[in-house]
Amino acid sequence: MKQDELADTLEDELIYTSQLKSDLEKKYQCVFEGIAKQADSTLLNKIYTDLYITQGGGEQVNTEHEIRQIEVAYRRLESPDIQINFKDLFKPHEQTQNIRTVLTKGVAGIGKSVSVQKFVLDWAEGKENQEISFIFPLPFREMNLKEKAEVSLKDLLCEFFPEIKGLDLTRKNKKVLFILDGLDECRLPLKFDGNEIWSDITSPAPLDVLLTNLIKGNLLPHAYIWITTRPAAAGKIPPECIDRVTEVRGFNDEQKEEYFRKRFTDQNMADTIIDHVKKSKSLFIMCHIPVFCWISATVLQNILEKKSKDQTDDTQESNTDDTPRTLTQMYTHFFRFQIQQSRRKYDGEYSPDISWDMDSIYSLGKLAFEQLEKSNLIFYESDLVDCGIDVTKASVYSGMCTQIFKQDTGIILGTVYCFVHLSIQEFIAALYAHLFLDKNKKNVFVQELMEPEAQNETLTGLLKTAVDKALESDNGHLDLFLRFLLGLSLESNRPLLQGLFSQEESIKQNNTEIVEYIKQKFEDSLCPERSINLFYCLNELNDQTLVQEIQKHLSEGSLSSSDLSPAQWSALAFVLLTSDEELEEFELQKFKKSDECLIRLLPVVKSSKQALLNDCNLTDKSCSALARVLSSDNSLEELNISNNNLQDSGVKLLCAGLKNIKCELKKLSVSKCDLTEESCSALAAVLSSDSSSLKDLDMSRNNLRMMESSVFLKD
Repeated sequence: MKQDELADTLEDELIYTSQLKSDLEKKYQCVFEGIAKQADSTLLNKIYTDLYITQGGGEQVNTEHEIRQIEVAYRRLESPDIQINFKDLFKPHEQTQNIRTVLTKGVAGIGKSVSVQKFVLDWAEGKENQEISFIFPLPFREMNLKEKAEVSLKDLLCEFFPEIKGLDLTRKNKKVLFILDGLDECRLPLKFDGNEIWSDITSPAPLDVLLTNLIKGNLLPHAYIWITTRPAAAGKIPPECIDRVTEVRGFNDEQKEEYFRKRFTDQNMADTIIDHVKKSKSLFIMCHIPVFCWISATVLQNILEKKSKDQTDDTQESNTDDTPRTLTQMYTHFFRFQIQQSRRKYDGEYSPDISWDMDSIYSLGKLAFEQLEKSNLIFYESDLVDCGIDVTKASVYSGMCTQIFKQDTGIILGTVYCFVHLSIQEFIAALYAHLFLDKNKKNVFVQELMEPEAQNETLTGLLKTAVDKALESDNGHLDLFLRFLLGLSLESNRPLLQGLFSQEESIKQNNTEIVEYIKQKFEDSLCPERSINLFYCLNELNDQTLVQEIQKHLSEGSLSSSDLSPAQWSALAFVLLTSDEELEEFELQKFKKSDECLIRLLPVVKSSKQALLNDCNLTDKSCSALARVLSSDNSLEELNISNNNLQDSGVKLLCAGLKNIKCELKKLSVSKCDLTEESCSALAAVLSSDSSSLKDLDMSRNNLRMMESSVFLKD
């Protein structure tokens, strides 16, 4: 290319860049919390709070319910993982190759999309990453609308960003970044192995072919790719296509307070709200998620403003405790408030007395329940029509169901719907299960059955079915739904929903029966995570009896000599996990020296930095359980299992966890465990693996000869 032609090209590119920055700045400078588009917008730079982001997280897929991940993760926020700023996503560390593709994981509502918004805004305003010439944000939820189309990459970009029409993207000496936001919402198959190789950006191809080749580097190999996703969908991208994995862990305790202080100009109100959420452990843990901070702020601001104006005329409000302390109470307040806001904004009506649009709420609940069963978090007009929702009126519920109208891209791609957060979808799905029972006298889980017994279902029957289905789940996908379903059965939570149900049933009797039913479930061989969730369920039902029994044992120091029931062991794990004390050290001898006790308390081990399990009569059965802990998200840095009859079989099982990329164990003591050269070889393989963090290994007082010990001295 001649010098004058090159100069003209560069000048044109600067014009394209300037136009793109201007349009992206307008689009991304405001954040809409709640009712999209119609809400009062807030400048993103005014309220944005930095998130806790770490490098790493590995290639494994975490399919555990995200609320459970949150309850575990909040204890890992101060772990020694490598923290990273979003602005430095593509900057390699020392001895690291160039970073082309970054995968960022995080649970729903943790702040991935808002962080993308902030990244793009900082670039558009000229603050960060100015070495990048063009940034193209391409949300999967919007690309789904073109899933059946054949289009060239160039034409696709021009549809989303008409201001770049005429831009030559093939020039190698300019940086281009594609942001593929919301992989978990992708409805494309992403056939990385089956799709044909595609390298021409001007030739049409199925969208799936374009995306897989863009990620693999066949299309625009010099372009940078940033993909965001919820953890369960991370496995859709082959590990060899990813150069860096980061994880958004949400707000730590200081950032939670910072959010509320930025959210409110009235610092007295901010202080009051912060004090309230701190009083409830479950609420404070949930504030780890930015979206839950917004829900809490919305509800508590509304309550405080009503109190300050002394407006207590609404008997429905005044007859109930107006300071929510459980998740069900918080979400019930939120649901009621959003319905009131909808009437005020769209009908021009406001009254402290709620007026329910029964048909619309029922249809919205059906949508939430059916899509939850399919694990869908986004839906399109056809999904709404199938559930009987009038799409022309759907915006009335956009405080809970967000609409994205792509009217500023040059074309109208269509409308995408989703609940603001998965937990809101789960709450409304649980509400629908109650409404379905009230309306049809049938269990929503067996609604297709025509037998007479299915026609006269009781509330107790519904709750028991839900408990059983939640416990059958491998990943706990119904855990939070179950909490809400049980909480909504509580008599004290019904006044806020008065008028929704045709009749009030004998709730007191039903709750007594379901509490006993849940307690009986502890006698089964439940995995520790399901047991922990049952205690959160009992908390929603205001039953603390098992927890109080364990707290009495703890205060008396009698646990090591007590024969606890399975339910009491689970209660002990729950008490330790929800205590305000830091779980620095877990010492099994304080409780019971057995495999069974260790396995019952695995969630506590998982959240502790140091586990002292020495001299506890453990066998290889415990090693298998510990390997599962080390292979999952955990806080363990030191593990002492000395003076136990582990033998080589146990150490081999343990090594499966030690080799896992999620294992960050630095110190391991297996002294006096009846080990031989087989254990030496297995542990040597761990030490030589690239993923191992192990620095200190104690194998003293085992059946080892010098020759066998020398295995560890080899390069």
